[in-house]
Amino acid sequence: MAPSAQQVVVTGLGTVNALGSSVAEFAVALRAGTSAIAPLTLFDTTGHRSRIAAEVRDDAPPPGLAASLRRRLSRSDVFALRATAEALAASGLAGSTAPERIGLALGGTTGGMLRAEECLRARTEGRIRRYLPDPILGSPISASADVLANVFDFTGPRLSLSTACSSSANALGVALDWIRLGRADAVVTGGTESLCRMTFAGFNALHALSLEPCRPFDRRRSGLSLGEGAAIFVVESAERAARRGARVHAELLASGSSADAHHLTAPHPDGIGAVLAMHRALASAGLRPDEIGYINAHGTGTPLNDAVEAGAIRTVFGDATAHLAVSSTKGAVGHTLGAAGAIEALATILALRDGFLPPTVNLEDPDPACGLDLVPGRSRAASVRYALSNSYGFGGNNTSVVIGRA
Repeated sequence: MAPSAQQVVVTGLGTVNALGSSVAEFAVALRAGTSAIAPLTLFDTTGHRSRIAAEVRDDAPPPGLAASLRRRLSRSDVFALRATAEALAASGLAGSTAPERIGLALGGTTGGMLRAEECLRARTEGRIRRYLPDPILGSPISASADVLANVFDFTGPRLSLSTACSSSANALGVALDWIRLGRADAVVTGGTESLCRMTFAGFNALHALSLEPCRPFDRRRSGLSLGEGAAIFVVESAERAARRGARVHAELLASGSSADAHHLTAPHPDGIGAVLAMHRALASAGLRPDEIGYINAHGTGTPLNDAVEAGAIRTVFGDATAHLAVSSTKGAVGHTLGAAGAIEALATILALRDGFLPPTVNLEDPDPACGLDLVPGRSRAASVRYALSNSYGFGGNNTSVVIGRA
């Protein structure tokens, strides 16, 4: 950590994703190398080239909500509410912090689009006589943050971020800055995302989806698999966490961001944006490349993205790659788009906290051109002090987050 920087820690964790409906369930499945990618049942996939995804099967709202609120919730809202409730309960934040000193920074890309699609379909099929307000009001990317603030009474600074697949990684960076700048005493941060027809059809149209569960960094990789879910964190200063007697799960050290300014979907072939994001994150954390023991890679499973990211890692870490483990969790939980940065940061935190390296699920024939230790198939016991979580999105939105063991 840079000498002048205030130490910021993670005291609350929460998640809902296709691997588990809680942090404990997710941790067990992640360590076991389970894949949740299966035929999609959320909506009709007839006519699509790829028909699989990592779907959350339990989408029930949390208990205790008013019926009027439950009717308004989108699928993304439900994921965010449940993950936030778990994170807040774990942190013990309730009652210890004034609402106006709790910030909220949330990433996402499609918001409540699924409900809007269903409303449009019902109207065009004549099942409703007019468009309903709730699906429309719940469609913006900002809607889930609005719901969280209202339900949990967060009246501090609030920000909704949408930078494609790096959205929730950038939300973590905002949370870190708000704590260090004194704009909040605690920040609830992360991301939420729901599958929807538009996203599924769009990625199919791009021929970006694999016909089988994605296999990041495999010689036979052929595309990504979509997923959905949420991961939420409570972050605060280490000093404040100690004063409260809160359990610390990890240290949030730094983030680094960049833009490729190259192409709407493809990364720069030389990986210049990825290299810059990692360099900036390490510099902000005050760490040398050889101090990083694990990278949770963006690792989508597409031929170009994995090759470019592997090359960028070799560029940044040089000889230190010989002692560096790199894995992608997308073969397990799918590509959750705006929630990916948060869910993968959670996987990284669990790896550091619980002493293991998450496997690259479905990796059977590692691409020798990648030149990295890719933790194929099975998790490994490991004691790692510092790790990096990479999130690289469409449009060249690149963010790397440095996380330390508590």
